[in-house]
Amino acid sequence: MNETRGTLPRPDGTPLAWAAVPGSGPTVVFLGGFRSDMEGTKALHLRDACAARGRAFLRLDYSGHGASGGDFEAGTIGTWAEDAALVIEAQAPGPLVLVGSSMGGWIALLLARRLGEARVRGLIGLAAAPDFTEALIRPALTEEHRATLERAGVLRAPSAYGEPIPITRRLLEEGAAHLLLPGPIPYTGPVRLLQGMADPDVPWGHALRLVEALPGPDVELILIKDGDHRLSRPHDLALLLRVLEAIPV
Repeated sequence: MNETRGTLPRPDGTPLAWAAVPGSGPTVVFLGGFRSDMEGTKALHLRDACAARGRAFLRLDYSGHGASGGDFEAGTIGTWAEDAALVIEAQAPGPLVLVGSSMGGWIALLLARRLGEARVRGLIGLAAAPDFTEALIRPALTEEHRATLERAGVLRAPSAYGEPIPITRRLLEEGAAHLLLPGPIPYTGPVRLLQGMADPDVPWGHALRLVEALPGPDVELILIKDGDHRLSRPHDLALLLRVLEAIPV
């Protein structure tokens, strides 16, 4: 496989890691989730599938994630969306198909709004979590959690995926500047949403809110009854590839 890897410095010097496979057609860009990285199952499966089909593919790590530099706890939705935009402009300046997982779905929607249909030919969300700071995290905070955030500026929340996840007050406050729901979201290109109904992190009702917020006519929601948040099982990955190949670009 002819994959190129590198880093791109942000204006402040923070290196952003990326990996790209050359090919034809709109570049498929994978945007990972909160505290995820570009070495995950979905990213690598997409890379291999695109390479086998001769499609251009790009994956990246936001600052504070994976192989990129920077402090995770200093990051925000706006910071990470800008990180993605910088890498995309440098490594995939042409037409795109954005694939966003969880938080990456929010970032993909922000990029689609920013770049428009001329650049973003299609968008796929996997357990897409736009507005998760406001719609999913804030309502779950107890009075004790709020007091900890106010006092320390960070809350270390238990995670089913490993070490406790730091939720910063800055993340929540800055996230409010990038809310997309209830819409309308100014993007009318093709959108495909894959959502597990057994997802403990992003309830499938959130996906319905996103469908309502997208004004374009070509929006499809696929509910996977036993699907979890990761959607990384072999049949989930096979479904993702079928959906990607069917997007009219």
